[in-house]
Amino acid sequence: MKKLWPWTWRIALTLLLCLFLYELWFFAHIARWVKHNPSTSAFMDQRLLMMQSKHPDAELRHQWVPYAKISKNLKRALIASEDAKFVNHEGFDWAGIQKAYEKNLKKGKVVAGGSTISQQLAKNLFLSTQRTPWRKAEEALITIMLEKIMTKQRIFEIYLNVIEWGNGVFGAEAAARHYYRVSAAQLTPEQAAKLAAMVPNPRYYDQHREAPGMLKKSKIILKRMNSAKIP
Repeated sequence: MKKLWPWTWRIALTLLLCLFLYELWFFAHIARWVKHNPSTSAFMDQRLLMMQSKHPDAELRHQWVPYAKISKNLKRALIASEDAKFVNHEGFDWAGIQKAYEKNLKKGKVVAGGSTISQQLAKNLFLSTQRTPWRKAEEALITIMLEKIMTKQRIFEIYLNVIEWGNGVFGAEAAARHYYRVSAAQLTPEQAAKLAAMVPNPRYYDQHREAPGMLKKSKIILKRMNSAKIP
């Protein structure tokens, strides 16, 4: 039994080292993206592979634009829709998480999420779409890194440029041109509210642009936009 202890410790230390290097990989990428724009994300890569499995020539629609060239209307709409406390929290909205948990428990299935913009960005940049305890733990750790290393404005700028807005449509500029044939800087309050309402299920709403639920939500977002605080 005593002979096994050295090997047990070596295995444990090796695993800890591998875990440390794995987390260091995330940290290094986030540190680089403070000044440099990510060219893609894990979620974008996954979607492209899925699209190309059916259509080998498929390409994503995506064009990076700086924060200043994205309409304040869209920024306010997304804050109002996705994360009203974004500028104040440190990555997690605990009240929102509790509210979502209670709602899901009452319905007996997942019908609401309490993820903040920072958490959504962590998932989109690095992780798969699978709902597992490991993925949620990793998402939380990456969220902490994002919040500690980046400013709120930088987190929001990357988020605006990488989130999905339709079938192969990623980022505010591609979305504005896909749906309204204007630049991201030219979006009106009504257009911005509709785009924000699409975020939870963008591929569905890409095909059902007049869906009653989405239109109803966009009206609610429009009313809340003036009070939304943006970084």
